[in-house]
Amino acid sequence: MQTARPLVEVVRLGLVSYQEGLRLQQVYTDRHRSGPAHTLLLCQHLPVYTTGIRHKPYPGPVLDRLRLLGADVHHANRGGLITFHGPGQLVCYPVLNLGSFKKSVRWYVGQLEKTVIALCGRFGVEAATSPHTGVWVGDNKICAIGIHCGRYVTSHGLALNCNTDLSWFDHIVPCGIEGKGVTSLSRELQRDVGVEEAVPHLLDAFREQLSCRLTEAETPEPDRNGGVSSA
Repeated sequence: MQTARPLVEVVRLGLVSYQEGLRLQQVYTDRHRSGPAHTLLLCQHLPVYTTGIRHKPYPGPVLDRLRLLGADVHHANRGGLITFHGPGQLVCYPVLNLGSFKKSVRWYVGQLEKTVIALCGRFGVEAATSPHTGVWVGDNKICAIGIHCGRYVTSHGLALNCNTDLSWFDHIVPCGIEGKGVTSLSRELQRDVGVEEAVPHLLDAFREQLSCRLTEAETPEPDRNGGVSSA
């Protein structure tokens, strides 16, 4: 008998701070304690530079300089090095129990890469993987990927540049890779491509690559700190 495809709830968070995104990922991760509760969190972040677990702490003056640009700075427990998140970037945090899919982190990261490549293909943009992390158009990264996986429950995910202000990346070496650049759907297509236009294509590609079903969940209520609450 064929096993039913896993059901994943899509939660649209809108524009939230990075800290609020972390809090909500933990909320949805905790739901897996009582059984599979697959969730796909979609959002945009206020300007923030984040560093991953593969890098020693950055010098204080460097972080202070980034903060003076008007961005927050956070250390995250994801893989990867430093990157930027901000408006115009489609951030996708799948909170999945891989036991319902395939218990392989390498497989999972590969499916995220294929999801983004398929999305780009829908726009006529030829994207590919490389020996470096993420998804690339030539020598320019269009999507950063960095995940965390504990007891086969995933968090963090991917960040696709749609109509992001790419000048934010000028102040760092994105993902610690020298001699490479960044790009966006808007830059590649020479027209404005917003997050809202990209979301349906992301969902279709995610459904296909992860062999799952998607259902829309209610957007969490705003909390008192200007974020959103899952209560």
